[in-house]
Amino acid sequence: MTPSQQTNAVSETEAQEPAPWTPEDASQLYMVDGWGEEFFAVNEAGHIVVRPDHTSDREVDLYDIIQGLTDRGLHAPVLINFVDLLDRRIADMHDAFNDAIATYDYGGQYRAVYPIKVNQQRHLVEQVKQCGKRFGYGLEVGSKPELLAVLGMTVGESERLIICNGFKEGRYIRHAMLATKLGRTIIPVIENSSELKLIIDEAEAFGVRPRIGVRINLSQKGVGRWRTSSGEKAKFGLSLPAVLDVMRQLREHDMLDCLQLVHCHIGSQTNDIQVINAAVNELSRIYVEMVRLGAGLRYLDIGGGLGIDYDGSQTNTDYSVNYSLREYAGTVVYRVMSVCDEAEVPHPTIVTESGRAMVSHQGVLVFNVLGANRVDRFQVNEAFIEQTNGDRDDWPRPVHDLYDAYKRLNDEHLLEAYHDAILSRDEALMLFSLGHLALEHRAIVDRLFWSVCLKAYEVAQTLEELPDELAGLSVNLSDTYFCNLSIFQSLPDNWAIDQVFPIMPIHRLDEEPTRRATLADLTCDSDGKITRFINRREAYSPTLQVHDLIPGADYYLGAFLVGAYQETLGDLHNLFGDTHVVHIRFDEDGQWAIDQVVEGDSVREVLSYVQYDVPALSEAVRRDCESSVRAGKMTAAESRTMLEAYEQGLAGYTYLEE
Repeated sequence: MTPSQQTNAVSETEAQEPAPWTPEDASQLYMVDGWGEEFFAVNEAGHIVVRPDHTSDREVDLYDIIQGLTDRGLHAPVLINFVDLLDRRIADMHDAFNDAIATYDYGGQYRAVYPIKVNQQRHLVEQVKQCGKRFGYGLEVGSKPELLAVLGMTVGESERLIICNGFKEGRYIRHAMLATKLGRTIIPVIENSSELKLIIDEAEAFGVRPRIGVRINLSQKGVGRWRTSSGEKAKFGLSLPAVLDVMRQLREHDMLDCLQLVHCHIGSQTNDIQVINAAVNELSRIYVEMVRLGAGLRYLDIGGGLGIDYDGSQTNTDYSVNYSLREYAGTVVYRVMSVCDEAEVPHPTIVTESGRAMVSHQGVLVFNVLGANRVDRFQVNEAFIEQTNGDRDDWPRPVHDLYDAYKRLNDEHLLEAYHDAILSRDEALMLFSLGHLALEHRAIVDRLFWSVCLKAYEVAQTLEELPDELAGLSVNLSDTYFCNLSIFQSLPDNWAIDQVFPIMPIHRLDEEPTRRATLADLTCDSDGKITRFINRREAYSPTLQVHDLIPGADYYLGAFLVGAYQETLGDLHNLFGDTHVVHIRFDEDGQWAIDQVVEGDSVREVLSYVQYDVPALSEAVRRDCESSVRAGKMTAAESRTMLEAYEQGLAGYTYLEE
């Protein structure tokens, strides 16, 4: 071989060798740049970092935070709320609309209100209220308990806008009218015609001129999972004939000027900007016509609908959006302005109720992996072949056939050997069910069959196209990673509506993940698992690419964008309670500090939630121990140990502890 040929051969060899794995590869694999909105990134150490300013100038290592919380006795699972990230997201929304207002020379203002149903935890609502104060952001309530909570939280804040949605009875309306007398800027929104009489009667009783809103059912239908929350058959809102009837009654009571807000709801997580444009156009047309008829309208409330990109694809799928925050703001402002200018109507104050977009990013759930169930744990190897060398003569025929299929399997006989293995396994299972196959041989059948599947999958990866018969092997051969969380408590949308959240390791991202796994939680429920993940190589993958577990070492996964809905929707399945919640703030140097800790539920607390008399349980165990001591079944010291352990258990975390 000539020197030039040798050089070419070396070059070809180098070209065929895969490049070393890098943290950037991990960022691309888990699509961090797509869903992270520049709030999250992977650093050179292979850890997820949080960037509240969208830049690397002030970033904090999420893995370091978990280590710091562990040192303080706060173990996973833990929900982390990043206050600075929430503040930045609220500012981003304000900046997007203000820039659009300046660009189009819009004559009105923008006001966001936070629907507290999205996440009603007091600390978070207070943070939203505080962060939004400088922008004049308000709050939205959808029930009487929410209204009472907000009234108590807004003392001395007469200018803060309070929107009252949801079904209302007399007492709900009375609270709103009395709040008006207290000076609150509160607007009850009429959801059905019966509420109008209640508002008129209570306003007259207390001598107030209330601000009133009306919710309208648009003809424009929504899109995505929540498309039925808008349109003519939506749960809430009035038809146009009903709206005109409301205006007639208000005119008869000399209160038409009190009708100050018109409202609609396009639908949560609206993924298509064209649908938003059409809905805002229709609502704006209704707005200007109501102004023409004498209504004292000042606010145009387009409700929720601003979506976020859960899967990082930036498309109009159910879990993504095909627009940016700035495009959304520009579309809304321009469309309202165009319709109002055409009708020569002053520009209204635009109101949005985009709670999901406001608080989703600030919530991150971190949980640890407890162990794994691996199909290849008992894979056929040289040790197995040597160990069974003398026993194979006694194997029943189906077991022999399985072993033969395993040995024959290669790229030439891939499907033939695989089909033979399936047939042989079925025959062996039939023999076992009839009592003609020993348990030891049944175990060998399982080992051989899964070894055939593993070998077939490996061989199939070398082919240009994967045979249809082998398409499901990646799922069947995946690991199950057992995780220290309850999906029903912390990720209920994943269980109830198949919501996809970005889930990925928060460390070891400088190592290539070599395993594929589904995630199982602690509950004794077959639905307690996650089998749908985002992946740049597949639309939605049934498995998550993860790292091999290292004995004795913690392995942490993070579920991101979980700040909306998950906390208050969660339940107590298997009596797993709320996780620890930690509110984190950053200083200017990028150092983190705990702003607030809300410790997770103890066993004692969750038992009381479901009406157990905990003192009575303790007393019953005490009597049982005393009876056992008298009967000689245990010593007095053992009785004391039992009672101490029982009390410690009642006081402990509902999740697995160190």
